[in-house]
Amino acid sequence: MGRILVGVSAWADRGLVESGYYPAGVKTPADRLRHYSGEFPVAEIDASYHRFPTQKLLSLWLDNTPPGFTFNIKAFSLFTQHPTPFLSLPRAFRERFPSLGEHKGNLYPHHLPVEALDDLWQGFVRTAEVIRKESKLGAILFQFPPWFHPGQESFDYLAECRRRLADLPLAIEFRAASWFGEGHLAETLGFLREHGLTVVCVDEPPGFRSSLPPMAEVTAPLGMVRFHGRNRDNWERRDAGPDERFSYLYNDGELKEWLLKVRKMADLADELHVIFKNKHADYPIRNARRFREMMGDKKQ
Repeated sequence: MGRILVGVSAWADRGLVESGYYPAGVKTPADRLRHYSGEFPVAEIDASYHRFPTQKLLSLWLDNTPPGFTFNIKAFSLFTQHPTPFLSLPRAFRERFPSLGEHKGNLYPHHLPVEALDDLWQGFVRTAEVIRKESKLGAILFQFPPWFHPGQESFDYLAECRRRLADLPLAIEFRAASWFGEGHLAETLGFLREHGLTVVCVDEPPGFRSSLPPMAEVTAPLGMVRFHGRNRDNWERRDAGPDERFSYLYNDGELKEWLLKVRKMADLADELHVIFKNKHADYPIRNARRFREMMGDKKQ
C-alpha cells in the first residue's frame, strides 16, 4: 500500500485563521505554516492559481516546513482556461508584453502570442522546479472549468500541458460530468494513464451538471482525492462566495463512505493525497483530523 497523506487546501485561509485553530501566539504566516506542518504532512497551495508565487513566498513555504513535507501547487488560471486579468500576470511579463494590457476584459490563452505564452509556461516551470529541488513537490493541480468538455481539442490541450511541464507530476480535476459519463469514461481514464496524469477523484454535491461521480480511480503513481463538501444549496449559486459554496462539515458516516475507497486507491498508488477543501472556519482541519483517526492514524 502506498503512503496516504491527509491535509487541507489553503492553510492560511482567513476563515481558518479566525476559527481559533491557530494558538494565540501563532500570528505570522511563517508561524502558521510551521504550526500546520507540524500536524499535517501535505498542503495545497491555492495562491498560485491567482498569481505566480514570488521568491519571497517560495522561501516562506520552503523554509517553514520540515523535510519530507509536500505541497500540491495549483496551476495558474490562464493555464486551465479560466478568465485571467492582465494584472494577475507577473510584473516582469506585463512589462515585456504591455500590449496585452490593452485587451478589453479578461485574457485567455488564445489572446496571447506564442512567444508570450511560452514565456509564461517557462516561468511556471521554474517556480515548480524550485519546490521540487527541495523534494517538497507533490503535484501541479489543474482544475479545469465546467465548459471544458471531452473532445479532440480538449485532449490535445491536456497533451500540451503534459508536454509543457515535461516530467513534472500533474493532477487533473475536471468540473464537467461528461468526462466520466457513458461513452467517455474509458477514453478519459485511458488517456490520463497513457500520459502519466493523475485523475483527481472528488466528493461534492451530486445531481448537478458539473457534479462528478464519487469514483476511486488511480491513473498515475500519485493518487488524489479532494473533498469539496456537499453544500447543495450553494454549489452552483452564481453569487455564492467560496465560504458559502464550500461550507460543509462532513459527518462520520459520510467520511466512512471513503475509507474503503481510499485504501483500494492506496493499493494501486505509490502515494495518495487526501485533501479537504470544505473551506469554512476550521471545518477542513476537523474533517482531516477525523479522517486520519478513522484510517488508523493516531498522530494529532
